[in-house]
Amino acid sequence: MKILGLDPGSVVTGYGVVEVDTRKVFFVTSGRIRPREREFPDRLRQIAEGLAELLDREQPDVVVIEDVFTAKNVRSSFKIAHVRGALLLVSAQAGKKIVEYSPAEIKKAVVGNGAAAKEQVQFMVKNLLGLAELPTTDEADALAAAICHSQRLNLERARGLT
Repeated sequence: MKILGLDPGSVVTGYGVVEVDTRKVFFVTSGRIRPREREFPDRLRQIAEGLAELLDREQPDVVVIEDVFTAKNVRSSFKIAHVRGALLLVSAQAGKKIVEYSPAEIKKAVVGNGAAAKEQVQFMVKNLLGLAELPTTDEADALAAAICHSQRLNLERARGLT
């Protein structure tokens, strides 16, 4: 099963793709969608187009999107919510199964602590996937979301739910 993790952001949206084979997770690719436009609606369009290209190229079985959290800056929270909406729409239009996890659930699955620092997430993602170097924070968060879902799938298999 191929899992695409997404870390929504209005300036940078991270993505990470992993392949799950029985109980092992393999790194496929990761990167960032970085819109060049200044106006927010144009950035949303570029993020949506970038995701559509990524979905077409990688053909994931499931898309995992980090759920909304409340940031200190309400305006930033709204922008991230709009980006999430664009990501959800494009994924749904592509016919992909969509799963959402909170940032705390993702961090707990990867680091063992729902309040882990970004550096801890980067370190654990690097080690879990056997990467040569640390991924960027955006890529690490996206890969962590994909890893989180792979762990949920393994739990469901172990319980006989799938």
